[in-house]
Amino acid sequence: MAVGWGVIGAGGIARRRTIPEGIVPAKNAELVAVMDVAPGVAKEVARESGCRKAYTQVGSLLRNPDVQAVYIAVPVHLHEKLFKRALKAHKHVLVEKPLAGTVRAAQRMADLGAESGLMCTEGYMMKFHAMHQRARDLITAGRLGKVVCIRGQLSCWYPPIENAWRQNPRQGGGGAIMDMATHVYDLMQYLAGEKISEVMAFTGSLVHDYPVEDSSVTLVRFPSGCQGVVEAYFNVRDESCPRRLEIYGSAGGVLADGTIGQGGGTMREIVTAEEAGYDADQKREAEVAAFRDVEVPEVNMYQAEIEYLSDCILNDTPPSLNTLADGVQVMQVASAAYRSAKTGKRVAL
Repeated sequence: MAVGWGVIGAGGIARRRTIPEGIVPAKNAELVAVMDVAPGVAKEVARESGCRKAYTQVGSLLRNPDVQAVYIAVPVHLHEKLFKRALKAHKHVLVEKPLAGTVRAAQRMADLGAESGLMCTEGYMMKFHAMHQRARDLITAGRLGKVVCIRGQLSCWYPPIENAWRQNPRQGGGGAIMDMATHVYDLMQYLAGEKISEVMAFTGSLVHDYPVEDSSVTLVRFPSGCQGVVEAYFNVRDESCPRRLEIYGSAGGVLADGTIGQGGGTMREIVTAEEAGYDADQKREAEVAAFRDVEVPEVNMYQAEIEYLSDCILNDTPPSLNTLADGVQVMQVASAAYRSAKTGKRVAL
């Protein structure tokens, strides 16, 4: 069996990634219809993907009885309105991240989703990366000892672009924090197995002159005491940013490059079973050599997130990953980061 999917907002990330890499190859999904307001885009995407129906009106897609689930991939300020319409049409929903532009709007969406009885998830796909799942397994099994620090880096070169909604605070809700740091907040919490409890952040407009921040660093703390650093910038050249993930524990560590992002990357790990003594000389050659490459079966994150929600729908099982409640909590972390950056104070959640 396959779930019939419709896409609202067929350009952008939907066209680049989620349709060709997620919905089309998914084993339990079928792309039934696409919709976009841009003239010609819906028809072009339908032709590229082999989809039967192309629309320019949301209502036309929602009235299609073959569409059981919709993927909402539009600017953030439109999420809540279209989410409500999809639920009213009795469609299951995957909505892109961040859930909304404010915590209140995100909470309203989560409440509506819970009341509807429909299956709803948010598009934080990075937890489906096989290497991230491997890292979480190491942490959960205690093989890294007590995890004391996690560092995540997600940056890109994003110069001023006319009508770019991510550079408009009314449409995107913010800049580098909202668009990129939220991905890392979500991933860190998945890896740590607990929610961020305290935040301190710095933001700035260091290179670009648009009205959202192009620079951010967030210091976080978890209830266990584990500390974290999230770096998210719109002003770092793509080729100079390895998109690094680092996890350090009392018995081992994980170093990954390129896994935070839209796919790919490499990862190394070290696990020390024996009790470690103090090395006064601090010679680290042997320690560096002890890291070994991690080899895991490749998983396309976009396909995995589509198959996950489709399985939930087919089996009538509420999702436990990427829930809207999780999305609200990530928004609370982002909101706390903005408050901290404005006040210069730590913010507890």
